[in-house]
Amino acid sequence: MAKAAVRRVTKRGYHHGDLERALVDTAVRMIEEAGVDALTLRGVGSRVGVSRTALYRHFDDKQALLARVAAEGFKRFHHALASAAAKADASGGDPLPAMAAAYARFARCHPSHYQTMFSGVLTDGKQDPDLQRSGAAAFDVLVGAIRRGQARGRIRAGDPLQLAEITWALSHGIATLGMTNQLREARAALDAFAVLGWRMLEEGLARK
Repeated sequence: MAKAAVRRVTKRGYHHGDLERALVDTAVRMIEEAGVDALTLRGVGSRVGVSRTALYRHFDDKQALLARVAAEGFKRFHHALASAAAKADASGGDPLPAMAAAYARFARCHPSHYQTMFSGVLTDGKQDPDLQRSGAAAFDVLVGAIRRGQARGRIRAGDPLQLAEITWALSHGIATLGMTNQLREARAALDAFAVLGWRMLEEGLARK
């Protein structure tokens, strides 16, 4: 949190430099402590030390706050995947294994964002435009890598969106199960295990 973001003062009340930022950062910490389901808007406000009125100036409800956390997570996720893909492309390598490692690393380093991103906020009836754009941008990095692989003859012909969803599902499954300690072989090195999974899938995707 930025040094000047928030500070508690006397009984005169709560003074802030960026209350919205403080609420989001506090929500992220509370999600890491107790999970998405346990988070409440009132609890966040209480932790920060502001009134319900102040809360509702920034977020209409818990859903809106979670959408903000998820959108920020997808933006960071997009950066992680795009950076991994760009680095691999620049060296003439295959971006898919690099993105697999980046996927698992993001889940490990940003557990609150990761949990919120895939908690169902994206598919809720209330569609948040920023969240939708951020989620789509992250997925498009993978679609782009699949298309480049097809153009270079590394990946078989087929619908790139379908192939991207299959590879996304594999990577997500490894990251999620690894985060909950349900993959015995991945406990020591989740990133490496994710790369192994993508290598095995790659054999199936390889152009014959």
